Amino acid sequence: MSPLKGTKKMELVTMSKEELSRLEVMRGLEEKRMRQRSAAEVLGISIRQVKRLLRAYRREGAAGLVSKQRGQPSHHQLGGETVGQALDLLKGSYADFGPTLAHEKLVERHGMGLSLGSVRKIMIEEGLWKAKKSRKASVHPMRERRACFGELVQMDGSDHDWFEGRSERCTLLVMIDDATGQLGALRFVPEETFFGYCALLRQYLEAHGKPAGLYTDKHSIFRVNLPNAGSGDNLTQFGRAMQELGIPILCANSPQAKGRVERANQTLQDRLVREMRLRRINNIQQGNAYLPDFLADFNTRFAVSPRSSLDAHRPLTTHQDLDQILVWQEARSLSKNLTLQFQNVVYQIQTDRPAYALHKAPVTICQDEHDKVVILYKGKLLDYTLLHQQKRQSEVVTPKQIDFALRNQSKAHKPAPNHPWYRNTPTPPSQEHSGVAAARGGDT
Repeated sequence: MSPLKGTKKMELVTMSKEELSRLEVMRGLEEKRMRQRSAAEVLGISIRQVKRLLRAYRREGAAGLVSKQRGQPSHHQLGGETVGQALDLLKGSYADFGPTLAHEKLVERHGMGLSLGSVRKIMIEEGLWKAKKSRKASVHPMRERRACFGELVQMDGSDHDWFEGRSERCTLLVMIDDATGQLGALRFVPEETFFGYCALLRQYLEAHGKPAGLYTDKHSIFRVNLPNAGSGDNLTQFGRAMQELGIPILCANSPQAKGRVERANQTLQDRLVREMRLRRINNIQQGNAYLPDFLADFNTRFAVSPRSSLDAHRPLTTHQDLDQILVWQEARSLSKNLTLQFQNVVYQIQTDRPAYALHKAPVTICQDEHDKVVILYKGKLLDYTLLHQQKRQSEVVTPKQIDFALRNQSKAHKPAPNHPWYRNTPTPPSQEHSGVAAARGGDT
């Protein structure tokens, strides 16, 4: 703002930069140094508007160019009733929502005609939201999106309290396309496991086909991080399955390298948690049933068009049977008695062939996510019976699984109703209570 003295009488006039520009043009018109058409082009207005400004300047001087709306309330301001209704909803149902998500809910669920800026202003004034301070940007090389849909799909797991204490803490497995930012598959699981990722991948393959590549972190499910920890070909079970499907795995060297899925996880932890709260979704089963609807809505809002119209997905071939590929496979050799051991269980092969025909024969034992075991010899099924189960040995646990293992260990044993611990209780726990406790203790 700049103070200037008027041309007709000495008075102090406060003007904006735009109004100062108009003053200079009006002086040029008054002194015959500029034509009205040129003035209109300089100011970006019509000739009619230039004539109106010139008349005001001649009548009132510089003060005639100052906006009459200065200091007056806006014609577009919200009414007090609208603000009050929005504030009641924000404090009642959306107190911990961000402005963008809260604005969407006010419009979609309550039909309120508020702009995002108005909602943000109300939340800031009432202390419901505070803008984050801008942090010093970390220097990370920018990687451009891939050109084609399906050219690179990022995969990750996000451990979070997704149900806000209404159920056990769990993990959301995510697959997102690098070119479009489109969510390809979502699945709630208790923790990151081989079978969890197989179920997620099956969901993606059935919907889109085989991507040209998978981009993951260095979790031991995807990559052998210790020498001699994998199979003979130095592949994890997931790596072996992807090799059979012809899908290469690329491991990121840092979380920033797979920023697409990391940012998606942050958005999901904000939006998905609150959407499930509004819909009263309280456990993994209900969450997985809702995920397809959420995925479709998310992609409608946030997915972008790829630079190329080519779809890089490939269909499954006739010999790629997901029921045989997405299972846990291990190689074994039969003993003289036609037995083998797998996960502390001894299996006895039943066959009409002479025993010597299968002596030391190489077989493949396959286990699916439901613990069903199949034994294959040259691609054909072998019948078997169970001999006995050996004692459980100490488990090898990765760093990411420690918290989950300890939670389960604390629930591994529940005392019986007549245990001495209950002697001092006024009423022994009922059989129903014990059954619930045992069910919870065995829930993994």
